[in-house]
Amino acid sequence: MTQGKLSLANKADESSNGEAFVAPVPPTYEEAISGASAPCYNDIEMLTEFTWDDVNIRRVFIRKVYSILMIQLLVTFAIVALFTFCDPVKDYIQTNPGWYWASYAVFFVTYLTLSCCSVPRRRFPWNLILLAVFTLSLSYMTGMLSSFYNTKSVVMCLGITVAVCLVVTIFSFQTKFDVTSCHGVLFIFCMVMFISGVVLAIVLPFRYVPWLDATYAVLGAILFTMFLAFDTQLLMGNKKYAMSPEEYVFATLNIYLDIVYIFSFFLQIFGAKRD
Repeated sequence: MTQGKLSLANKADESSNGEAFVAPVPPTYEEAISGASAPCYNDIEMLTEFTWDDVNIRRVFIRKVYSILMIQLLVTFAIVALFTFCDPVKDYIQTNPGWYWASYAVFFVTYLTLSCCSVPRRRFPWNLILLAVFTLSLSYMTGMLSSFYNTKSVVMCLGITVAVCLVVTIFSFQTKFDVTSCHGVLFIFCMVMFISGVVLAIVLPFRYVPWLDATYAVLGAILFTMFLAFDTQLLMGNKKYAMSPEEYVFATLNIYLDIVYIFSFFLQIFGAKRD
């Protein structure tokens, strides 16, 4: 803004001295994408400053989220593989369910802390420490769940999860449809699933209904696939709602949780229990 006013003032001085005023050359494409400040024109003032700072911040934010997410998924994959292929470890965790409930308590506490408390979520390095504890606890729970299924089923569900998440991510980045504007539909769907889950938890111990369990798993996979698209577009920041670049831990947490839940529901649908 100041630079534009000074340029206009210089133009007036030069015109009064009889010198010709030469308009500045518009920036080239290379200068525009280099991230440096370059002049450009608009309808209000002849010369203003044009920067790519917001775009660069968003790109750094996306790279940071997906870098952390990749580490989380590698840790989870390693633990699932260990609990699935290593028979001594598999037998130990299945005969000691106390570790599962302990990891569930840690998962629940860290999830509430990262979701509801903005101070530890934004303060380095506590945010990454809490995220690491959260990842280990959820990975243990996912690995123990996988240990009760056939090895081929686990590998197949991992492949299906990777394919679905890749397709949803590409769709979220390329489509013009704004998924973030459908948060009301997702909320209603989520509440229906929550109430249905409570009812199933009461009914199934008395009598197991396979088709009812499978239906719930299919709806759960659809719900969290929609949540993955929703969280991905929040991350992009070019739709109706966007996530602050300061919330990279919260963004990573949401996408990681979506992927793990998608895998868990696919395991429930396609997985074959061990004999």
